[in-house]
Amino acid sequence: MRVVTLAGGTGAAKLLRGLAAHVDPRDLTVIGNTGDDTEVWGLHVSPDLDTATYALAGMLDVERGWGLAGETFECLRGMANHGADTWFNLGDRDLATHLTRTRALREGQPLSRATARIAADLGVSVRIIPMSDDPVRTMIRTPAGRLTFQEYFVREKALVDVVGVDYDGAPAAHPAPGVVDAIRGAELVVVCPSNPVTSVGPILAVPGIVDALAATAAPVVAVSPIVGGAAVSGPAAALMRTRGLPVSPLGIARAYAPWLRRLLIDRRDEACAPELARLGVETDVADIIMTSRAHEAALAGRILERR
Repeated sequence: MRVVTLAGGTGAAKLLRGLAAHVDPRDLTVIGNTGDDTEVWGLHVSPDLDTATYALAGMLDVERGWGLAGETFECLRGMANHGADTWFNLGDRDLATHLTRTRALREGQPLSRATARIAADLGVSVRIIPMSDDPVRTMIRTPAGRLTFQEYFVREKALVDVVGVDYDGAPAAHPAPGVVDAIRGAELVVVCPSNPVTSVGPILAVPGIVDALAATAAPVVAVSPIVGGAAVSGPAAALMRTRGLPVSPLGIARAYAPWLRRLLIDRRDEACAPELARLGVETDVADIIMTSRAHEAALAGRILERR
């Protein structure tokens, strides 16, 4: 079965591992968020693409949810001695990924080609595609001015007030090669349990992607990143409130209307089912908190079985 996922963040990484346990890697495509991309020490860093790649390579630091397992940070300490900003933690082996990507981009290669090369180098046969080869950057509007997503999330620890979110560059961007065709040719599209505003939102902001989701014959299924009125992880709740979305599965359904067909929700949110039905979204109540590899595989199996 050809499965296409929209992915960003740690929740996505967990579900991707689960899906990879069931689906032939040649039939699994990851469309990754690049709104979080940033430049650190002159290097192009793609956090969500890298998290997906490391997870599928079996190299992800599962405790932190980002970076490489067993990583060291000698270069980071050395850069601090030279007065460089070190609030964004780049590990020593992780630097190889960013150096490879940055060199490829400076040679004129598109991000999609660099991403495919990095995945292949790490033994990942799942197809990982950035949402666009064009730069799209998620910008967080605060009372004191705008921040990049990484400044907001990592440097400020998501503790500042947010008054709005922008996707700079999105109106002029194009889907990366293969993105639209993958969605149109899918047998199942899965929206991972990712922040709907800053992980999935930038993907949807690229012209042509929402149209492809609305036109595909495949069922579009999502897993809620909200459980019991709170985000499973990260600042999704605050950002959803900024967008006027209720912090519940209803907010997720509204963010993905009208092309979402089915939403997996936690048992604690079962009372949302009637309102979700009125929105035209089928409810699937399940154990959606992934605390182990077994849970990841079980949730993926549930998605695939009830497509």
